[in-house]
Amino acid sequence: MKRIAFVLLLGALMHVMISCDPKTKATETNQNVASLVSDNVEIYYFHYTRRCITCNAVEEVTKSTLNELYPAQMESGKIIFESVNLDDEASKAVAGKCQAEGQALILLHNGERVDLTDKGFMYAKSTPEKLKEELKTAIDALL
Repeated sequence: MKRIAFVLLLGALMHVMISCDPKTKATETNQNVASLVSDNVEIYYFHYTRRCITCNAVEEVTKSTLNELYPAQMESGKIIFESVNLDDEASKAVAGKCQAEGQALILLHNGERVDLTDKGFMYAKSTPEKLKEELKTAIDALL
């Protein structure tokens, strides 16, 4: 019995070692970085179908901040906001582009990626004005 367990464990380890190809990972990262280059500020909020109050608040505060502080840029397309449902198959390409593996608030501009996920979930419900400040600071730095 110990022998069978050992052989299975050894087989699993070999499978992991063979399937981890660092060259593939580097190529994927380079492609992701190349796809991030855009003259527009792209803001993505990634979520799942089932959402809590805080998840909804992150999206709502982000939208209202953009509409309040950057109406001309939103109208012209200089700033783009998109809410992406990670449960939809079509969202996989956008999630890969943004390197989002779960719920996230990501800003992209000219190859730069700013992750405001932690701040979004920390402030959206309790102190939305703080999230608004964080968004403004990040977006102004990208414009």
